[in-house]
Amino acid sequence: MSATHKSHTVKEISTVAKTHQIEITGALEDAREVVTKLIGAMDENNRMIEQVEISKRNASLAINNAFETLQQSLEERKKTLLSELEAISLSKTTALTLQKEQFEKMIGDIGHYTDMASHILQTHTDHEIVALGGLIPTELQATLKRVQTISLTPNQHSNITVSVQTDDPIQKLSILGQYLSPSSSTWMSTSVARVGARYHVKVQSKTSKGEEYPHGGVEVKGEMRSKTHNGAVVYGEVEDHRDGTYTITLTPQTAGPHQLLITMDGQHVQNSPNDLDVRPKRDYHTLCNAQQVIQCYGPRCVAIHDSGDIYVGTEDGCIYVFDQTGQLKNTIGSRGSGEGQFFHPSGISIKGDVLYVADRGNHRVQKLTSSGKFLHKFGKEGSGQGQFNWPMAVIIDSNNKLIILDRHNHRIQIFNENGGWLLTIDGKGSGNHSFQNPCGLALDPQGNIHVAALGSDTIKVFTKEGVYVRMYGDPNYPRGIAIDDEGYSLVNECWGDCLSIYDPEGNKIHTVGNLKYPCDTALDPRDGSVFIANLGADTVLKYCV
Repeated sequence: MSATHKSHTVKEISTVAKTHQIEITGALEDAREVVTKLIGAMDENNRMIEQVEISKRNASLAINNAFETLQQSLEERKKTLLSELEAISLSKTTALTLQKEQFEKMIGDIGHYTDMASHILQTHTDHEIVALGGLIPTELQATLKRVQTISLTPNQHSNITVSVQTDDPIQKLSILGQYLSPSSSTWMSTSVARVGARYHVKVQSKTSKGEEYPHGGVEVKGEMRSKTHNGAVVYGEVEDHRDGTYTITLTPQTAGPHQLLITMDGQHVQNSPNDLDVRPKRDYHTLCNAQQVIQCYGPRCVAIHDSGDIYVGTEDGCIYVFDQTGQLKNTIGSRGSGEGQFFHPSGISIKGDVLYVADRGNHRVQKLTSSGKFLHKFGKEGSGQGQFNWPMAVIIDSNNKLIILDRHNHRIQIFNENGGWLLTIDGKGSGNHSFQNPCGLALDPQGNIHVAALGSDTIKVFTKEGVYVRMYGDPNYPRGIAIDDEGYSLVNECWGDCLSIYDPEGNKIHTVGNLKYPCDTALDPRDGSVFIANLGADTVLKYCV
């Protein structure tokens, strides 16, 4: 081997060695960095172990304190109960003793007169008997009559019972420190959001056992990530309700598909991440001309299925089903009072494969499949619980409860999905809570009930428990109402021949005119398109937002 070749080989080895030295040095630095992180993680684990021990000691102290407090409370309660027992026993004994003394006195009075009568009969002459005989029977009979006026039954019973709640409070003591399980924790929201609109997510923390964790203080985060706009991220504002629940509020800035991510203490909760459809912000000012007109005799009510099918209740007692192009695809029912027949259907609500119809003229509500097969009916004419006098509208809420407008009874009735009565919200009387001749009904995103009250030409808002919240608007003979997922209300004005639109605060922002006695409005759950049952013109109109 030549010297030149040897020199070249040595240089190559030196170069390769330097390369490996750099790689080894880099690997050592990476290793030191990773080991540093691991040591930090170990330190954090040790700190957490110490915190667990501290929490254990604190919990043990809390348990001991709880039982000491309970023992003191039980001793105090014991004294109180024994004192009450003594008072009850004394009052019963006193009453019974007084009654016994009354009996003894009457026995003594009767004995006195009977002894006197026996003595007279044995020792007195006829003249003396004649002189005293009238007095003795009179006094004796008077005493006997007094006995007849009183109860001979003891005036007190002997029962003194103690009600013992064996599960309170001892059974209610539990270790609330079950470790939090984000994967068991749940959240609730809709699958659709709007650009610029506040979007709310309700989170419920749970333990490893799947039980609700009733304390706050957990680190909860929410993010909304765009799938199309370079992964733009919107971070949520979190409100800790201190009861184990949290509200995350996010405001998306771009339309399109997004991912919603919810974490607790850095771990994803159940079903996170999840897909979210963010749609462009609605602009109701663009509602001017109908994009579609469906000819239909006497349309009284309208509802839109998730598939896009259009259900229309009409004056002739039928429910007509149109496809998205406006072509008739099915006819449900006919005019009459039999099962599956209708006499002035005035309200429709559809969810999945279930259709509910407020059958006004027959004073009942009918449940059918979406294809029209009769399933069930409930209600009859009257003003009692579960009865109706012109049911005008029906809504299915998120818990499958039925909210039904009972017009001439001036009330709202709430039922389970099979027609079992649950609650009545009475609108009779005067004041803010009253609503006379209600004709329209809708639920807002918070679950509040909006009622179109003809008597006052206003929209009144109540909680589902019937608590008055507020009123808004001045519609001219309001009928149907629809409310979108942002809280905008669309109100039909029959005598105004228009549709009025109110923002979530109740301010009128737009009016759609050139209608003829509009009776009902429905929103397409897919894209928010507006459908109006335009009764005076025998048409159903579609407006795109």
